Amino acid sequence: MKPQHAAIIEPLKQKIETLISLHERVLTENRELNSKVQTLSEELNIYKKEKEKLDNKVQKLQMAGAIQSSSEDTKEAKKKIGKLIREIDKCLTLLNR
Repeated sequence: MKPQHAAIIEPLKQKIETLISLHERVLTENRELNSKVQTLSEELNIYKKEKEKLDNKVQKLQMAGAIQSSSEDTKEAKKKIGKLIREIDKCLTLLNR
């Protein structure tokens, strides 16, 4: 091989090796991110089910007349339920990002 060819080939080899290294790193990162997405999707499903259960429970309590707006205990219960629902909604929002 002529020296002029070697001067061209060596930098190309180094660039190819760098590209291969970057490609492998990106593939690894992609696998990790896909795993994280899967985990977050599973968590999201769990939170959605939990939210549905709580919504159903609130609805049943309201229908049964257990929550009346006149007593202090029921106002406190409404606040707690509202707070729980807001927390779940925040979790769902974060998971959907």
